[in-house]
Amino acid sequence: MSVFHDLAAQSYGGDEAGLICGYLFDAAAPEPARAIDSAQAATWLADASRRGDSGAYVWLHFNLSHAHAERWLTRHAALSDTFYETLHEGLPSTRIERADDSLIAVINDVHFEFSFEPSDISTLWISVGPRLVVTARTKPLRSVDALRTAVKAGEAPRSSTELLEHLLRAQADVLVKIVRGVTSRIDRIEDELLAGRLDHKRARLGVLRRLLVRLQRLLAPEPAALFRLLQGPPAWMAEADAQELRGSTEEFSVVLRDMQALQERIKLLQEEIAANVNEDNNRSLFVLTVVTVLALPINILAGLFGMNVGGIPLAEHKHGFWIVVAIVATFTAVAAWTAFRKKR
Repeated sequence: MSVFHDLAAQSYGGDEAGLICGYLFDAAAPEPARAIDSAQAATWLADASRRGDSGAYVWLHFNLSHAHAERWLTRHAALSDTFYETLHEGLPSTRIERADDSLIAVINDVHFEFSFEPSDISTLWISVGPRLVVTARTKPLRSVDALRTAVKAGEAPRSSTELLEHLLRAQADVLVKIVRGVTSRIDRIEDELLAGRLDHKRARLGVLRRLLVRLQRLLAPEPAALFRLLQGPPAWMAEADAQELRGSTEEFSVVLRDMQALQERIKLLQEEIAANVNEDNNRSLFVLTVVTVLALPINILAGLFGMNVGGIPLAEHKHGFWIVVAIVATFTAVAAWTAFRKKR
């Protein structure tokens, strides 16, 4: 049976309940952040109402691709109905709202294996209460993994609100790295453009611009949603924690402005590349036109003198060939002079 559970964990990214990671945070305990499994989490949640206000809380991170994840949450977590409604409606739009005595958030994050593609973005569902924080996703995400790594390294947020603030700051850090990565790619493309090596750069810029547009569209509502929430926070949220959340929204807004500036830069580069391509096309068209014009006199004369009829001029003249060559050369020179004069 244990072998079956190990295989299930490898297949779904979690234990038999779909729990990827769980931590019990208790500042008064010898170990402020302790890893727990789904069985220990169920026991703690069942006894939490009898413990009083100890300040301890639990963070549970679930893989929604696991068939038992939502069933376990329904049975043990006692989350708001709004949380399950957001899970089932499937809308990726960012929002943070109050539901009963908890916070429900839908935010977007990039995949752990992020390759700068617009499709490498997925949704993270969050429920935050005074004793329980639940995060759920369908694909591995970078921000949650960064938070998980920080907790493993010894960080122990004092409250559930501080844990949410850490998650949002981790998300902002991930976006900063994305902006830096996109900036370095744009710098290389710009250097190659200045060097005259136009090798499919419009397509590469288009992918980066679509990525930034999608990220901004999905993430831009987040600071405003959090700001509206903090106008009337829940009673259990401390003022210091609310202030920290306000600071995270400011960092997030700065990153979004940087993304907007990158979009404008990409747009200018695309316009410059398009202008260079049009100039090359015009140059090629001009060369083709000149060749056609220069070949026109000889083609006309060859057609006329090649007709098998009587009365062809200069047919009996001993210098007829050279006369025709002179006529063709004269017309070609006049046509070339006309074409290049118009070019200038």
